[in-house]
Amino acid sequence: MIWFYLALISAIFSALAAISEKKTLFTLNALDFSFLVSLVTLILSIPFFFNAPLDAGSSTTLIILFLKTILSAGAFLCVMLSLKNLEISEALPLLSLSPGLVAIFGSLLIQDTLVLNEWIGLSLMLIGTYILELRKDDQSIFDPFKSLLRFNKYKYVFFALILFTITSLIDRILLKDFAMPPYTFMAYQQLFFAIIFMVIVLLRNKNLTVPFQSLNRNIISLIIIVSIFTVIYRYTQIEAVKLAPVALVLSVKRLSVLMAIIIGGKLFKEKYILKRVIATAVILTGLIILVST
Repeated sequence: MIWFYLALISAIFSALAAISEKKTLFTLNALDFSFLVSLVTLILSIPFFFNAPLDAGSSTTLIILFLKTILSAGAFLCVMLSLKNLEISEALPLLSLSPGLVAIFGSLLIQDTLVLNEWIGLSLMLIGTYILELRKDDQSIFDPFKSLLRFNKYKYVFFALILFTITSLIDRILLKDFAMPPYTFMAYQQLFFAIIFMVIVLLRNKNLTVPFQSLNRNIISLIIIVSIFTVIYRYTQIEAVKLAPVALVLSVKRLSVLMAIIIGGKLFKEKYILKRVIATAVILTGLIILVST
């Protein structure tokens, strides 16, 4: 059960990170914020490099990790764009669907078969999503699905879900099949994050100083707080994934969504909190059933 406690710690700090991210994104744009957080998390991750062994065969795993981190950086940026453009209690429940996608694609890739309980879990996830999109002025039972399929509104959520599904499976391969040590994974992933976002900022602005121009004491404090929370939840998730199936770990970690919606929704005075909490609870129940077989 060590994996469970690690995943639960990851969930708590992930919720705190999401709330802090939303608060910071009221001031900064998503790319500048992602770049600044990647720099601070790299600094905080320096101790991991002292216990990050590399051997003769490490070049292959590092290349895979770098390519995976490109996708992870895209997923992180999409989440930040979602948090900036949507209410936290609206974006996070949809993002919590990623373990379900991981379970489905994971079973396809490793030729597992979904059993009855797993289909029940997936059905509950679908019902929870339906509840999330219900509106008082809906004129048809299909209106919530039409709302969900408005690509413009949820495009960053959809992109994040796809990227999370791919990267979570690659994480599992690196940590289990390639036996990559968690410290090595954590250290070099953070280094690659910083490099990737630095390149993106340079391509967009032609100048690395632009993201620093909007900083003040409060924003700097928030970025440091977000970075600390991020390092903690990423490392505990990595350790948990090493010990248990990735879909199982992610389902526990997604409790962070419920925490963030309740706390963040109240903090930011968002609408429809009760409905969104119920929808999230149904989705998470589906996830628990999905991975408990």
